[in-house]
Amino acid sequence: MGFLLLLHVLLAATAAARAPAARAWGEEGHFMTCKIAEGFLTSEASAAVKELLPSWANGELAAACSWPDAVRRQMPWSSSLHFADTPGDCKFSYARDCHGTKGEKDMCVVGGINNYTAALQDSSSPYNRTESLLFLSHFLGDIHQPMHCGRTADLGGNTILVHWYNTTKTNLHKVWDVNVIETALNRFYKDDLSTMINAIKLNLTNEWCKEENQWAACYPRTTTCADKYAEESAELSCPAYVGAEQGSNLEDEYFFSALPVVEKRIAQGGVRLAAILNRIFSGKNNSRIQSS
Repeated sequence: MGFLLLLHVLLAATAAARAPAARAWGEEGHFMTCKIAEGFLTSEASAAVKELLPSWANGELAAACSWPDAVRRQMPWSSSLHFADTPGDCKFSYARDCHGTKGEKDMCVVGGINNYTAALQDSSSPYNRTESLLFLSHFLGDIHQPMHCGRTADLGGNTILVHWYNTTKTNLHKVWDVNVIETALNRFYKDDLSTMINAIKLNLTNEWCKEENQWAACYPRTTTCADKYAEESAELSCPAYVGAEQGSNLEDEYFFSALPVVEKRIAQGGVRLAAILNRIFSGKNNSRIQSS
């Protein structure tokens, strides 16, 4: 628990953060992941989560899930906990890849998930349980975004500059964080996030219903399951680089190949976050998704 102690010593020295001005994966991706998780929480877990949420969240986990991004400048030590980049071999190895920029052990998104899960599991823990909940919820979103387990050489696509539909200057990491979601919202969901969330929920009850229990079954009591999430993203990151060379223009072909991956990873992140929180707070796995 030495790593966790370091985190909370630093947290204690940091001024309390205000609520994000807007929901910002980007904010939309994290909001959707946590909103889907809310629908899978047991009544006991939902009550426990609401008890831990800061007042500005108004009882809504999704409203607080981007908080770790909002405080990254105040907490620069936390930056390494948002990703787990690899050498580009489409694989994740905890021993090889879970470290900070200066080689600090366990400083990656997998280490963050494992440690904040442990903090919430221990009811006698002296560590801040609200911050542990928000970091855990956020990192479950991050680990399911493929470029958060992209190549170390290009910082998970951040240094690959591209154009989106020949209009927007962006980078490959942001394409997956923000641009794919924003384009889908505009084209298919009338810029309404609730409509996109409901469409993903519909896939959970139809197209992905047979897979859902398998997603939820992998609960990170140890590093094993969080490793699995990173392994999945590392594998998905490799095709994400195809056709996205420096200076390239990405349009429909890229968008329509990326969108199904983005939506499914948001769903998986939500289901798995709920599974973790249910096990912590009620000793159960997921209940069927509730209607919004």
